[in-house]
Amino acid sequence: MFASIAGSYDLNNRLHSFGRDQAWRRRAVRLADIRPGDAVLDVACGTGDLTEAFVRAGADEVVGGDFTPEMLDRAREKAVRLPEDRRPSYVHADAMALDQPDERFDVVSIAFGIRNVTEPSTALAEFARVLKPGGRLVILEFAEPRFAPVRWANRLYCSRIMPWTASLVARDGSGAYQYLPRSIETFLSASELASLVEQAGLRVVRQVHMTLGVCVATLAVRDA
Repeated sequence: MFASIAGSYDLNNRLHSFGRDQAWRRRAVRLADIRPGDAVLDVACGTGDLTEAFVRAGADEVVGGDFTPEMLDRAREKAVRLPEDRRPSYVHADAMALDQPDERFDVVSIAFGIRNVTEPSTALAEFARVLKPGGRLVILEFAEPRFAPVRWANRLYCSRIMPWTASLVARDGSGAYQYLPRSIETFLSASELASLVEQAGLRVVRQVHMTLGVCVATLAVRDA
């Protein structure tokens, strides 16, 4: 399903977030508080937008991992725009079974991907495992706005308008853009996600609700 939309993924993200998706990613990078020498793992990296944002923020090493090879191919194509010595590395990755050693990264991120993982609790435990003591986890995910009129309008847009227009742009018949709004409606609330992160052994520091609650950034740390 994600392979079928890889080629138009960036265009649809910009169009259907009204350009806000990049601002959400920039906020996630600021929350991660990148420091000199930091190593970053961006899980479910897709076409590499957040991965590249960590490079621009000055991380010493950035690794992007995704389960869909076609997404990784697109990310690698985009990375050639960066100086050769600043390009991220891209690897095939299963969020529930990361092929990385313990305590390897200072920052782990996942943007709009945790709801697509079969067992989010397993993935979160993996994120905690590969984080160094003092390391930070940043999760970006869509959410249901808390204010009722905004929630109604968002549901109308996501369930009726966006699936049709996005499928048209992508020339997609896989049903990907019918699945995506359903996955948002049925996923955990921001508070439920925070509880799951805590159960993985991480401490939630803050949650930032953006664009009227359409998107939430969760910052957690692995205590020393």
